[in-house]
Amino acid sequence: MDMDMQHQAMGYDRTATMFSPDGLLLQVDYAEKTVRLGVSSIGMVCADGVFIVADKRITDKLIVQESASRIHEVDSHIFVSSAGITSDARVLIEKAQLLAQQHRVTYDSPIEPETIIKDLSDMKQQFTQYGGARPFGVSLMLAGLNNKKPELFSSDVTGNYFAYHANAIGENDEKIRQKLREKYKKDLTIKQGVKTALDILKELKGDKFNVDQCELAYIKSEEEKLKRLEGKEIEKL
Repeated sequence: MDMDMQHQAMGYDRTATMFSPDGLLLQVDYAEKTVRLGVSSIGMVCADGVFIVADKRITDKLIVQESASRIHEVDSHIFVSSAGITSDARVLIEKAQLLAQQHRVTYDSPIEPETIIKDLSDMKQQFTQYGGARPFGVSLMLAGLNNKKPELFSSDVTGNYFAYHANAIGENDEKIRQKLREKYKKDLTIKQGVKTALDILKELKGDKFNVDQCELAYIKSEEEKLKRLEGKEIEKL
């Protein structure tokens, strides 16, 4: 009997709050595997702003492409993509949108991107510590401007979050990160960064890559306005 079978036999995966003898929360491990089955997103901080490009991976011709967006606006200066269980992501994204609007009403100023990702990460962490609920099966990548400074954050299923120059979540995330380590440069423009991200997706997905299934959201530091492109429009950027 291998270690996973032993853990299941002993019941360590029956609750999100019970540590296995190896010091693991097995339900959290399973949630991380769910995230890696999700769609790929690549985010990058560039010299002139920040962007996220996502592969929607929608092949069913009966589905309206616009209804399957993987990148969502949180506020006019913040947007977020997700990988994992879409319905879990929706709950967190709606909370982020509410936080952003409450901040504007209370302080008459835009909320900082890190404040959003921290609050969402705190919520994720609570679902790994208290009984009666499972962990959120979703990772988030949040991008935005903080006083015209582009920022990028990612939060995993455990509630950990970090700031990044460039990052990936979802399918092939580690392979994409390895490519980003080789190709990322701080002086890349959004246009150059998007081309780099698409090249990485093409290289990893091969014949399965289809730009028509991709979407892009970006904000330029000077314009401070969220813009979105889909499909072949991305290649014309």
